[in-house]
Amino acid sequence: MTGTTPEQKAPPPRRRKPDMTYAKHLPRGSFVAIGGAEEKTSESEIMQRLFGMMKPDNLKVGVLTIASQIPGEVFPPYKALFENLGASEVVQIDARSREDAHDRKKAELMKSCGMVFISGGDQLRLTHVLGSTPLLDALRERLSQDAVVAGTSAGAAAMSGTMIYNGAASDALKKGAVNMSAGLGFVQGVVIDSHFLERGRFTRLMEVGATNPEFIGVGIGEDAAVIIHPGPILEAIGRGHVIIVDSTRMGVCNLTDLADGEPLAVENVVMHALTTGYGYDVKKRKFLDDKTDFAPVAKVPAK
Repeated sequence: MTGTTPEQKAPPPRRRKPDMTYAKHLPRGSFVAIGGAEEKTSESEIMQRLFGMMKPDNLKVGVLTIASQIPGEVFPPYKALFENLGASEVVQIDARSREDAHDRKKAELMKSCGMVFISGGDQLRLTHVLGSTPLLDALRERLSQDAVVAGTSAGAAAMSGTMIYNGAASDALKKGAVNMSAGLGFVQGVVIDSHFLERGRFTRLMEVGATNPEFIGVGIGEDAAVIIHPGPILEAIGRGHVIIVDSTRMGVCNLTDLADGEPLAVENVVMHALTTGYGYDVKKRKFLDDKTDFAPVAKVPAK
């Protein structure tokens, strides 16, 4: 006869001890944008690095599922993932309406978390429900203090001051084809697009740059991410690519001569492809290939 008796209970699964190497070297308010379809296992490079950024004295994770239409299905895999990484507690923070987002209890729950992870879904739903509410105030407060804030897919796209919320890649290099709106404003001067290579979204960020060359386009592929350090300086992590679209030196462009729906001509758009260990300085418009350019990494003591 097989099985266990009450006296011979199977031992609980061992949890991975989190790597806190980077935590004490990071500035207050660290955040990470993930391109979507990330590996949801404790072996994931992105998730290990993300969890290692948390402060050791608060390993409570809140999963913000507002963007999703199926929050009950989205939360459990993340709960299991962060528990396996070593979280002390994993809680769901959800709001199905703006009324929910005004619930002070949800805001207090947010304030107790050492990490807030924003799930995928619809970024316009996310900004609509959160905008000008105590829940968004709590999220920004945590970011300004010592919490880690991360977002995947729609949660990543909504992090910038201006965000893309619609626009088919096949028609994107036509005037007016990409829809943009105000985002959550965690970082300025960039527009983030997710699922970038897998859904062929190069043209979306080319139109963004043609519309306003001051913006740097950040296209994040699946199972790839960027840590956004102060500056902002972007550090690529994960198994995929992060594509930078820089239109600041744009030459000829026929945007102002066109009616909506007509095709754009654009000269001199510069692109960079980043993988793990490479980065980009948004202000200096500089490709970074030396890890000493990432100040938090440079300070990590040798073992």
